[in-house]
Amino acid sequence: MRLPVIKHISTFIEENDEDFVNETIETLENLTELSSMKDEELDVIGELLSNMYGAIEVNKMMREEGASQKEAANKFMKRVTGSIDK
Repeated sequence: MRLPVIKHISTFIEENDEDFVNETIETLENLTELSSMKDEELDVIGELLSNMYGAIEVNKMMREEGASQKEAANKFMKRVTGSIDK
C-alpha cells in the first residue's frame, strides 16, 4: 500500500463518485481469474486493489467521522501497520 496513491484515489472519489472505483475493482478482480496472468502482473493488480480498497476506507472515514483526508489516511495506515505487526 502506498499512502500517496490512496490519497490520490480518495481525492478522485471526492471529486467524482465511489462507483467508478468499485467498478474498477470488479474489473481488476475479474482479471485475476485469467489463467494466463503472470505472477508479476497479479502482484501489480493486487497492489492496485489494496490501494483502491484503502482509498474507499479513507473516504468512508472522512464521510462518517468528519475527518480530514490527512487524518483519515493516517488513521487508516496506523490500523493497517498495526495489524501487520501483530
